[in-house]
Amino acid sequence: MQPTPDFDPAKLAKSLLRRSRQGALATLMAGSGDPYCSLVNLASHPDGSPILLISGLAVHTRNILADSRVSLMLDERAEGDPLEGARIMLSGRAEQAEAEKDLLQRRYLNAHPSAEGFVSFKDFSFFRIRPTGTHLVAGFGRIVDLKPTQFLTDLTGAEDLLAAEEGAVAHMNADHREAMGLYATKLLGAGAGDWRCSGCDPEGLDMQDGQIALRLDFPERVTDGTSLRRMLVRLAGEARTKMDQNARI
Repeated sequence: MQPTPDFDPAKLAKSLLRRSRQGALATLMAGSGDPYCSLVNLASHPDGSPILLISGLAVHTRNILADSRVSLMLDERAEGDPLEGARIMLSGRAEQAEAEKDLLQRRYLNAHPSAEGFVSFKDFSFFRIRPTGTHLVAGFGRIVDLKPTQFLTDLTGAEDLLAAEEGAVAHMNADHREAMGLYATKLLGAGAGDWRCSGCDPEGLDMQDGQIALRLDFPERVTDGTSLRRMLVRLAGEARTKMDQNARI
């Protein structure tokens, strides 16, 4: 199915990956191979792939260590009939990610600050799901299978931005909370709240108020700290213009 002005499958799948904070994780029972499903908290890697923090004592972790194949269902938690909301069933392999531990921990704690209390427990480890594909269901006649290249963010050439992300997030949250509020209310149509930045990548900014997450897409790709700053200033200007226009109505 090709994208239309009101339905872009790749964009919707990307948004769900970035905004989801919980999901249903399906693993295969060690030994029997029977399906096993559990509720997990998650965050997203800069490329959009899911990050998990799970205990070695949990059944799903033992299953993953025996067979890394997993499926993860994410939905937009729409009001009313949940079957009318968009959801994705992502397939892939869950890999323990010691090499990226600092990055995964930072992004996970940005999404789940309450996990600070047990992130250092020895039996907890970070896993990253490497997707092999996803099945998007977005309503009647809107069912699409997508390849990873269609819903993950290409990080090629964005090394400078990734290096600057931690400082940029801290700076936005310390000095530009007003701008975060304007992005949320004027550009994304959300209600007023205690909006803060939880991450950024070449394609957009992740924002959060409690467990409510938003995705602010950039109109064009950014790959370094300077272009990120210019983009955020530009978007803040657009948000203030909308605020002024609304005030005159």
